[in-house]
Amino acid sequence: MISREVTSSDLAAGADARRPEGFDDFVRLRGAALLRFAYVLCGDAHLAEDIVQEVLARMHPRWGRVTVMDSPEAYVRTAIVRQFLSWRRRRSAGEAVVAEVPEPPGLDEPQQRVLARDQMWQLLAGLPRSQRAVLVLRFYCDLPDADIAVLLDCRETTVRSQAARALARMRTMLGEVHGDG
Repeated sequence: MISREVTSSDLAAGADARRPEGFDDFVRLRGAALLRFAYVLCGDAHLAEDIVQEVLARMHPRWGRVTVMDSPEAYVRTAIVRQFLSWRRRRSAGEAVVAEVPEPPGLDEPQQRVLARDQMWQLLAGLPRSQRAVLVLRFYCDLPDADIAVLLDCRETTVRSQAARALARMRTMLGEVHGDG
């Protein structure tokens, strides 16, 4: 199949809403969104690229079977989440928790928003991968607990308990930084 570049007239005509015709088309249309999703999961641009690349490399030979599914992108996102949670990635990720998180001032100034965002990244990095995945899927992807449970292959009660534990841990880490705990 010969693929062509997507033009602005294609986008205006709704080509972005159509189902991609082939693997190259899918990667061109949805690759950036998948990369952003992986980045929010892992907090590391290079690791996000590795995860997406590895998942897409595994999908390529069987793309014909993937495209007949109801939602190929949901299948790929599930594979990205599972790759992020995998044991092999866990050992190689090398995430480090920083000893001091900056004091959160008001968010009036742009530099204060950047500091708050950095603090959030540090708090997320201090969580176990499964808890981090639950928070990203809930708050970044705005998925309901039922959908998160399907993605993570667990029960909804597990999703809720992981979210509660993650938020409690983040509160504890904030308290330790600010001398409250």
